[in-house]
Amino acid sequence: MGSIEPGKRGVTGFDEKTNCRQFTICPPVAGIRVKGKIQSIMFDPHILLTGVVIFVARICDVSIGTIRTIVTVQGRTVIAFTLAIFEISIWVTVVSAVINQIKDQPLLVVFYAFGYATGNVVGIMVERKLAFGTMILRIITRTAGPEIAAHLREKGQPVTIFHGEGMRGPVNELYIACRRRDLKWILPEVQRLDPRLFYVIEQARDMSRVLKPVPTALGGWRATDKRK
Repeated sequence: MGSIEPGKRGVTGFDEKTNCRQFTICPPVAGIRVKGKIQSIMFDPHILLTGVVIFVARICDVSIGTIRTIVTVQGRTVIAFTLAIFEISIWVTVVSAVINQIKDQPLLVVFYAFGYATGNVVGIMVERKLAFGTMILRIITRTAGPEIAAHLREKGQPVTIFHGEGMRGPVNELYIACRRRDLKWILPEVQRLDPRLFYVIEQARDMSRVLKPVPTALGGWRATDKRK
């Protein structure tokens, strides 16, 4: 009958043919070995550092890709060309790093996926901040058409008025071609003059020219400098 000696990973037995004691080495328990391997992977500084680099790189290249897609639709060829070079360079580097190590370090896939998802959100936020492009703003109002047009023209924003017929009587349609960044101050101004107006915003792809409002409302640090 064999027995396990304390402190040793094996079984001690007696061989009747040779009249000798035998010590057999037992293989390590698979569950303990797998658990230790998982823990070493989770807390390996090298793997975590590689994962963070992949996460940040994915945010960068997906954000650039999101902005590139938007400026491509807007017809900005030079900007789209430049962004595409940076985007594909980062993407190839990241993908090659993940593919070469995915078998031994499957945790990198998690960093890769979260970086991709975060990059989409960051790209949209950056594009909204940059506010590229030209927009068409159509305002329909029943009573404040001439007042809104005069107010915007005083600020240098061109406005064209059309007279139309709505479900409840005559209306004025104001047709405004402006930079996307100017919508940030135009919309609050017109809604202050007529809170019940209806407006539609459309993307303008090609235009002969856009007249920039003068002066454009200042904000942030520019407004602070202006007051000084």
